[in-house]
Amino acid sequence: MADKKTTTKKATEVKTIDALQAELATKQADMLEARRGHAAGELANPRVITVTRKEIARLHTAIRKAELEAAKESK
Repeated sequence: MADKKTTTKKATEVKTIDALQAELATKQADMLEARRGHAAGELANPRVITVTRKEIARLHTAIRKAELEAAKESK
């Protein structure tokens, strides 16, 4: 039989909304630099753009989740 692949999920860290937004701003700046580098032909690995875009989407999701949880607790 074929071996089953095991995937490990990253440990979920509990971060504040402010910390997540700061990380988001950093990732967006990294994305801007990667796009500039790609346009100039300086980017060695264009996959960085895809990975950074997905990380930004995950951060947006985490921020929204934290906002919803905060709103739920305040009710």
